[in-house]
Amino acid sequence: MARSLARPILTATLIAGTLDILAAVVMTLLYSRDPMAMLRYVGSGPLPGATGWGTAGSLLGLAVHFALMAIMATIFVLAAARIRALWQKPLLWGILYGIATYVVMNLLVVPWRFDRPLPSRLEAIGPQLAFHIFLVGLPIALVAASHFRGRSAFR
Repeated sequence: MARSLARPILTATLIAGTLDILAAVVMTLLYSRDPMAMLRYVGSGPLPGATGWGTAGSLLGLAVHFALMAIMATIFVLAAARIRALWQKPLLWGILYGIATYVVMNLLVVPWRFDRPLPSRLEAIGPQLAFHIFLVGLPIALVAASHFRGRSAFR
């Protein structure tokens, strides 16, 4: 089973990861900030010195972003392999999963690592929550639904 789940996990990771990082870059530019610095900040999660590493720190940030997205995609796809409702109602569960990923990242992961919750500005909550719903949760759920619906047709 693990081998057969590699494709939807990779596909969901690439789609959601790309959509989410593009949104982050656009938001960073709208706030007149440097996208490369934003990526270095992401890279500083596991390696605090990454903020001063230039391009290498930015590439690390991109890798960290996609690693986190792979974790998110893996959790959902593995759960969907056991819970049919997750792929039978991908819109509902994608929205809920997007909300869950937002809550976990902003109330657990970021405060644990950086000792402060994100987003630090109230006006950022709406867009970031929307990004997690529409660019992370829904794409992951739709990829999983596509995968499992295709498999169930042959059972």
